[in-house]
Amino acid sequence: MKKIRGRMDESILVCVFYGPNGERLINRGNKLATMLDCPLYILTVDSRSVDEFDAEKISYIERWRELAEEYDAEEFIVRDNEKRPTAKVIGDVAHDCNITQIVMGQTARSRWEEITKGSFLNLLLREIPFVDLHVVSVARTVKGVEGDEFEKGVRCYLMKDDDSYKVNFTQSKNCQLEGIFFKEIGTDFDNGIFKFMHDNKIYQVEVTEDRIELPEIIDECLGKELVKK
Repeated sequence: MKKIRGRMDESILVCVFYGPNGERLINRGNKLATMLDCPLYILTVDSRSVDEFDAEKISYIERWRELAEEYDAEEFIVRDNEKRPTAKVIGDVAHDCNITQIVMGQTARSRWEEITKGSFLNLLLREIPFVDLHVVSVARTVKGVEGDEFEKGVRCYLMKDDDSYKVNFTQSKNCQLEGIFFKEIGTDFDNGIFKFMHDNKIYQVEVTEDRIELPEIIDECLGKELVKK
């Protein structure tokens, strides 16, 4: 049951597209919605169908969905297979949900793209001139729980290695699990975190010199999979 909001004349829409900054934007939107005591909506738009999403995109969407439930958002909206301009899709959702404020990250367009195609924010304002925009500066790296910084995630696979598992970036018949590896910046070794999805839940384990720190977590997930089979 959704929480009854005090103010219904205001409503917040957070637009997330790809990458780890989506969580930061959702947190910002939730703080704003909590302060105003108004409904919160979360939207992601993609030109591809959900069936064509890679493991990294799916893991981000699942995390955003978890946050939507945690923050009692009115709705987490996925608009996939969209052939229309993103600004028009956001405009339609804003109209349908009576949105008054939008939270989104900086666009990655170059100056030349803005000259030839126009600024995305200007295009969006033409679609929804009645909405206030909050543009949040986004970082290019992921920040870990303890402030460590990680490079952009890359797809990788786990291979059994004695009592542990080893990170491998090439798929083979011996691969046990597929996921995303975020390498810690400033290290010559494969140190960082490995994220994977199992039974619609996202798991995260630490990696030290290309080996999983807590293989028990992997064993447990793979063990459940074998039981199912």
